[in-house]
Amino acid sequence: MRFQSYFNTDIRIIQLYDGAIPLAHFLKKYFSENKKHGSKDRKFITQACYNFYRLGFALKAISTEERLKIAIFLCNTNAGEWAILYDDDWLKRWNEQLRKKIYFIQSLYNFSVDDIFPFTDEVSSDLNRDNFNLSHLIQPDVFLRIRNNQHEKVFSALHHHHIVFDKINEDCIAIENATKIDGIIEIDKDAVIQDYSSQRTKEFLEIIKSEIGNRKSQIDVWDCCAGSGGKSILAHDVLQNINLTTTDIRPSIIHNLKERFNKAGIKNYKAFVADISNPKSKIRNLEFDAIICDAPCTGSGTWSRTPEQLYFFRLQKIKEYQALQKKIVANAISYLKRGSYFLYITCSVFKAENEDVIKFIQNNFQLTLIKSELLTGYNKKADTMFAALFKKVV
Repeated sequence: MRFQSYFNTDIRIIQLYDGAIPLAHFLKKYFSENKKHGSKDRKFITQACYNFYRLGFALKAISTEERLKIAIFLCNTNAGEWAILYDDDWLKRWNEQLRKKIYFIQSLYNFSVDDIFPFTDEVSSDLNRDNFNLSHLIQPDVFLRIRNNQHEKVFSALHHHHIVFDKINEDCIAIENATKIDGIIEIDKDAVIQDYSSQRTKEFLEIIKSEIGNRKSQIDVWDCCAGSGGKSILAHDVLQNINLTTTDIRPSIIHNLKERFNKAGIKNYKAFVADISNPKSKIRNLEFDAIICDAPCTGSGTWSRTPEQLYFFRLQKIKEYQALQKKIVANAISYLKRGSYFLYITCSVFKAENEDVIKFIQNNFQLTLIKSELLTGYNKKADTMFAALFKKVV
């Protein structure tokens, strides 16, 4: 009856959790206060909790117990020891394809895939809504970007430790989410943990390199919302000889970024706290050849990794983030040199944060749109992002 106990614990956690902090943080606190759960217990309890929130807005009206039972069924390819909770009608369908399992649930409940992510009118036009909705029921992979020709070293380490991976392209590999690679690969030095769609922003950076790299020996780059520094490391690797400035509003993030840069071997850079939404914030370099703006956003393209954010999401957040994005964009653009580039990025699928901000830039600043794209990842167990590259021509 161990898995019945897991199920009951999940119900208790779901009833306590209100979405105020990330689910991962809440679970860590819960387990520290309830030490009876061993590592194996925590694994199954955590997985089922995340399953519950993967249903998004679907079936919110039914009981927590019923909803959790459906979530475990839809989100796991094998019943395993959860089988004790299900009758034969469920178990004989467990190994079927996801869509067939969904048809079975629809025969029992008023369930629609469209209800998982019900914000149909708010998303970018290029989004395949059916595939995107289904992706929330599937645990995304972890993606590694191999750096500085360290391919042989990384592949050798993975093979030596019998770690299964899929090669997505020359520099990108995917591994299952729960795979342990600490101590096997030198993270940030040899390979960076970076989502597939995030790695695809390299395509935009290569345009900058082809334009500016031919006329400048060193490119002045500002990552104005640097976060943990993943885009900065990518820019360093693609653009190579750069004079890098990084800023973020959070002191703790800048501290973590510096530690990460040390592992990555990035030495010549400036990093400091700055609120780019505030026009009074002063940046130490007056002008830049390229500005990367990975703007704060709803994160809706990443909710298959953090499904609790979907479950507790409220539509008014879109307008709040769009207003913040416009402030950041307006202030950051003022630091562009003539002939320089502005790269706008979000991990959102909402058009208000993507296409509408692009229109705002086009209508209010003398920038030419070079390329924009919704970087879809739902068919590769990856995130979905948006990127747009502008050039200041006057």
